[in-house]
Amino acid sequence: MRHVAAMAAVAAVLLAACSKQEPATEPLVVPEPTAAAEPALDPVTGFKMTGDWELVRGNCTACHSAKLITQQRGTAQQWLTMIRWMQKKQNLWVFDPETESRIITYLADNYPPSDAQRRAAIPPDLMPPNPYSSEN
Repeated sequence: MRHVAAMAAVAAVLLAACSKQEPATEPLVVPEPTAAAEPALDPVTGFKMTGDWELVRGNCTACHSAKLITQQRGTAQQWLTMIRWMQKKQNLWVFDPETESRIITYLADNYPPSDAQRRAAIPPDLMPPNPYSSEN
C-alpha cells in the first residue's frame, strides 16, 4: 500500500511540474548522428554482407578459409600486394581488371588497417641468421 501512495505522490509532483509553463532556459540539445550499423555477417563465411562480398566469397574461398581473410587487415595497396604474392607463389589465377578492382575495394573497405592488428614484420636486417637458409 505504501508503494501505491508513493507512486501517487510522484505522479502528482510530475503533473504539477508539467502544468507550469516556464520558458526553456537551456538550449535544445540535438543528438549526434549515430554511425551506420555494421552490415550483417554471412553465416557461412563470416564476411560482411555488403558490396561485392559474394564476388570475394566465390574467388577467395576457392583456395582457403574465409577466416584467413576476415582476420587480415590492409589498405587497398596491401590487399593488392597479397593478391600478387598469391598469384606469384600460390598459382592464383589472374583476375580481369574490373574483378580485381572490385575485390580489392571490398577488402579495403571492410577489412582496413586497425590499431588492434598485429605488429609490423621485423625488418630482415634485424633478424638473426637463419641456419636453414641456402643464402648463408
